[in-house]
Amino acid sequence: MSDSSQPRRPPPPVPVAVLTGFLGAGKTTLLNRLVKDPALARALVIINEFGEIGLDHLLVEKVDGDMLLMSSGCLCCTIRGDLVSTFEDLMRRVDNGRMAPFERVLIETTGLADPAPVLHTLMSHPYLSMRLRLDGVVTLVDAVNGLATLDAHEEAVKQAAVADRIVLTKTDLIPAAKREATLAPLRARLAALNPGAPVLDAAAGEADASRLLDVGVFNPALKSEDVRAWLRAESYQQGLHANHDRHPHKHDVNRHDARVRAFCLTSDKPMPASGFELFIELLRQAHGPKLLRVKGLIGLDDDPDRPVLIHGVQHIFHPARRLDAWPDADHRTRVVFILRDLEPAFVDGLWRAFAGEPRVDAPDAAALSANPLAPGSGGLLG
Repeated sequence: MSDSSQPRRPPPPVPVAVLTGFLGAGKTTLLNRLVKDPALARALVIINEFGEIGLDHLLVEKVDGDMLLMSSGCLCCTIRGDLVSTFEDLMRRVDNGRMAPFERVLIETTGLADPAPVLHTLMSHPYLSMRLRLDGVVTLVDAVNGLATLDAHEEAVKQAAVADRIVLTKTDLIPAAKREATLAPLRARLAALNPGAPVLDAAAGEADASRLLDVGVFNPALKSEDVRAWLRAESYQQGLHANHDRHPHKHDVNRHDARVRAFCLTSDKPMPASGFELFIELLRQAHGPKLLRVKGLIGLDDDPDRPVLIHGVQHIFHPARRLDAWPDADHRTRVVFILRDLEPAFVDGLWRAFAGEPRVDAPDAAALSANPLAPGSGGLLG
């Protein structure tokens, strides 16, 4: 017999994928295709309104006023007030046995241009961060209007910059003879914004569940943490040096992506644990809104054989977590930064200061931590 006096432990956190993209990018079309996939059986799909998605032909049972059970086995529901209250209500139903447990969550951010609030909710809410884990961000980009949208809307640039996967939609609307030439500038622009995100073609059948789901640090198929695939650090390695080439002085300053920088900070030398904490805290407090996304693997001198995994979106960071070992033979620190209105050289210089790698005419860690916002302190305010 089980000991009923023992406190009930919550189940393992459920992976959450966030589906975003600017208005008209084709999120509804892709979502309709995904909910038919067997991979989404026992999944929970959260949308803003049922009226925006033509799911009637998939309806099997109406569970209640704002929940539908689909033929594939997944459950579809609308947001009740806000995301926190929606999840709290759903978790309560599962815990009370009134609803079958779900194995993954897909959130479509219809009408929400900026994915950051959703990511903040998943990463910072004490209860939700215990029950859910962010798997990845999937951003849809309209192949026909993508360049114009990126020019006109800053949030479209942000969506592409923070993505783990980018899906090109409507490529089949471009005449075959002109398709590659038409797509080349858009692909190049997306690669400059976010070198680590694979770009998939929805019309070519590339945007299926197997490529869009389970892209986070934990790979359930391997039953282990696939840190290398999650970081894709090699794609960003040239960022610090190539940034100038990607954004030359003749670049149109009205383009919003001229404000975005993507690079990978690397270091052979383990960072002092205290220096790492100060580096993250100063960067987060002084420049939080400019940190579109930060994810990395860091070697610390107190236990160099067990790296620390970090993940942040703007000012919100997951608690740093120790891994049992490095994921490969490369034991360098590797941190991927997606920045807006912040130069990579500044972040790199701040890291070197706290890592004890002094440079001429640059402050050391003591000077920065003693008075980080004072004039002449190294420019923490940019």
